[in-house]
Parts: sequence; structure tokens; C-alpha cells
Amino acid sequence: MNATLKLQQAHRSIRSYTDEPVSDAMLDAIIAAAQRAPTSMNMQEISLVVVRDAGRRARIAEMAGSQPWIAQASVFITVVIDFHKTDLGVRKAGLAQLIQESMEGFGVAAVDAGIVLANLMLAAQSLGLGVVPIGGIRRDPQGMIDLLGLPPLTFPLVGLCLGHIAHDAPQKPRLDSRTFRHDERYDASGYSAAIDVYDETLKHHWREVTRSQGLPWSEALAARLHSVYFPQVKPVAAMQGLLNDK
Repeated sequence: MNATLKLQQAHRSIRSYTDEPVSDAMLDAIIAAAQRAPTSMNMQEISLVVVRDAGRRARIAEMAGSQPWIAQASVFITVVIDFHKTDLGVRKAGLAQLIQESMEGFGVAAVDAGIVLANLMLAAQSLGLGVVPIGGIRRDPQGMIDLLGLPPLTFPLVGLCLGHIAHDAPQKPRLDSRTFRHDERYDASGYSAAIDVYDETLKHHWREVTRSQGLPWSEALAARLHSVYFPQVKPVAAMQGLLNDK
């Protein structure tokens, strides 16, 4: 197994950081790796907003649901859907952009944002830094838009903490690989049994890491997925011009 595969398979989310700053050289290399990520039809409809200011990181930590590691990590990067950028190109060519009004537009931008996020994470980890992606910025998307000065036709989709690791984290177990990989045709016949096993595995994991509030997978899902947990995403995206109605 090569070094890249070892790094990817050793992934864990880091939520404890030192106060050592990430160097300009490191950050520039990480951003450059992310910019080379592929985007559909070369749209390049993703932008990054890099926040290093401690006060602004503290504000993001609060908006994301009081996540202290956002304030602690020396860098926070917001991955932004940016149809403002593409709109300028379309207008230059003499046409009106429509993609931001479609479900396809939001979907393809989310895919491309995920690829950029993966590049950011792998690049940072290859330099020995710790990372944790933050979906909690969608708890208050309007607050993020205001803080970052985002124009219409943009949306703050996901964030990333990165910094030097203070305390490492154990790797969380996963469901049986047969619930992830399907050969030739989708097969969910083993899902129920696999979930039963995984619930027990995860309960054992929480005991090992002395996290008394940790729940089995099925209970954790039920606590989150029985409602729309970030209800401001749709109305704020619509106000930004990302309508998703076509």
C-alpha cells in the first residue's frame, strides 16, 4: 500500500489543535492542490474563503452551533458554491445564466464542492496537519454570507478546520464494507444485520474512548434525521438566487 492510500485509510477527524499557526507556504500548497480539483464542464464554480482572524473564527464557531475547535484551529476554510463567478462568464458571452435555478445546478455544485473538500483534506493531512469538515455552517447560512461578504448566486456549503494537532483522535469504526460497495447491482439484503452489528460495535467504541453520551448508529441517525436539521438552507439559498425549482 502506498503512502497516499495509507493516509486516506487512516483518516480521523481532529478536534484538538495547538496555537501554532499554519505557515503561508503550507496554506498556499493546500489551496493550490484544491484548485486543481476537477469541476463539471470546467465550470470552476467553487470558491474558497480562508479565515485566519481569531475573532472571525470565534464568530463562525458560534454560528455553527458552538463548536470550539473552529475557534481553536488556526485556519478555517469555507467552500462556497459560486455561480456569481460563472454568471460573469456567461454574461460576457452574451447569454443569461439559468443553471443556478435548477436542482442540477445545486447538485453539480455540491459534487464539485465535495471534490474540492477532499483535495483540501488530503493535502493538509499529507503535511501532517489535522482536519475536520464542518457542515454546521449551514445552521446559519445568512450569518456566514454576511460575515464573509458573499454576493448573490453564492452559498456557503461546508467548512474545514485545519491546524497543527494537539491531541490525536481514535479512528471511528465503519459499517461493514458490503453496505458501501456493491458489485454490478445494488444489494441491500444484508443491511439490517450489518446495522445491528454496527450498533454494537459503535457502542463498544464509545465505551473505549470514554464518551458516555455516544449513541448507537441507528439512534444517532434517528435523533438527527427525523427532522430537517438545518431549515435555513432552502430559504437562504433561494434568497441568494439558487432556486432549485427547475
